[in-house]
Amino acid sequence: MVIWFMKTTLNLDDRLMRAAKRLAAERGVTLTSVVEDALRASLEEHPPTKRAPLHFPTVAGERVPDLDLGDREALYERMESDS
Repeated sequence: MVIWFMKTTLNLDDRLMRAAKRLAAERGVTLTSVVEDALRASLEEHPPTKRAPLHFPTVAGERVPDLDLGDREALYERMESDS
């Protein structure tokens, strides 16, 4: 069984983060483990509903040359220069 890990950034309330860190220290586990356990428990209690796939209309538009959509900084610079 292959397990994949994903790095992500979350913006959490300071009090919530302190409580989670305290719990992790008390249990002798990582903060990641505490967050994963809480997320799993929440998803078990409220499983996501299956929805029909979303279909987005395609519209013709101007192609922006030399713009890497994976480069967040370049996107921000382009958006700021267009305003």
